[in-house]
Amino acid sequence: MAIISFKCPNCDGELIFDPSTQKYKCEYCYSLFSQEELEAMRPAQSSERVEADPLENGSPTEKFGKDYDRAEALGSDPVNNGAGETARAVIYTCPSCGAQIVTDETTAATFCYYCHNPVVLTGRLEGEYLPDKIIPFEIDRRAAEKSFLEHVGKKRFIPKAFFGKKQIESMTGVYFPYWLYDVDLEGNLQGEARNIRVWRRGDDEYTETTIFDIRREGSISLSNLPGNALKKANVKLAENVLPYNVDKLKEFHTGYLSGFMAERRDIEQAEVQGGMQATMRDSAEKLLRETVSGYNSVSVRSSNFVPREEKWQYVLFPVWTITYKGRNGKIYYYSMNGQTGKVCGELPVDYGKLSLASGILAVTVLILALIGGFFL
Repeated sequence: MAIISFKCPNCDGELIFDPSTQKYKCEYCYSLFSQEELEAMRPAQSSERVEADPLENGSPTEKFGKDYDRAEALGSDPVNNGAGETARAVIYTCPSCGAQIVTDETTAATFCYYCHNPVVLTGRLEGEYLPDKIIPFEIDRRAAEKSFLEHVGKKRFIPKAFFGKKQIESMTGVYFPYWLYDVDLEGNLQGEARNIRVWRRGDDEYTETTIFDIRREGSISLSNLPGNALKKANVKLAENVLPYNVDKLKEFHTGYLSGFMAERRDIEQAEVQGGMQATMRDSAEKLLRETVSGYNSVSVRSSNFVPREEKWQYVLFPVWTITYKGRNGKIYYYSMNGQTGKVCGELPVDYGKLSLASGILAVTVLILALIGGFFL
């Protein structure tokens, strides 16, 4: 399996994808290169090997390095895959410094934690695991950090450690894997509609109810339903950063991963197909139902939709994320859509600050009550 990094032809520094320019930037001489120029370059390469027991020598943190922290960001343990099975460790040799780094089997892009150079594990993204499309990062690290500080600055009871310098430096740009589902449906809907008319004549009130038989049928095209494709992903994180502007999907190229983390899917189409088809049928029923108007009420008795043509795409979407382990051991996270800037998260609470604020408020109320009683 090839392990590659992209080198600057001017100074041999590492090239990373720069969201602000949508080009490839050398961090050393600040040269910029287009997608076409990058494709003409020959990346530096190395290889990897698989080890069965990742904990044979050293602790999980020692063995996995930065990937151990990143796995917490995804809401899982890199040593245990969440299904009670031990994950295989994969060792790769950094093409820049020759160091050996350990990752788990779904990691597709990472950093060498010795020389800090970005590397892309291309073999993870070949054949059936080659993404169809990708949305590159549009928000760079500086903008992501600024947004994070502005967000937590509005929260009064967040622990200082959550937005300290060390935490900000740990912010990670990760490409998450998703399935995108398009479908053309043929279907029909049957139901009942009612119009109710009420009037008075003298002291009497009359009600007239007219019942209508409703039938609708037609062809409906639905597109771009996303579904999480990574088992170890924090489901709330994966879902709450949606939606993305899929009009900006690009053909996949490994260069977009340089300078970021990336995960390969481990949830296959068959595992999500039933749920996504059900969601699309519900959407189709809603669309047909909305074509019925002019009645006081409408109830659906039955509906039936059959997919005529389906299209599946395997895509990577960008996310900026920070995690924090609370005193109770719980992992909290802040995440931001790397394209639109939409924010989601579950933030920690400093109960010391909260108790102090509650105490001050209670004392203030008591003083005001005593003062009010003095003047009565």
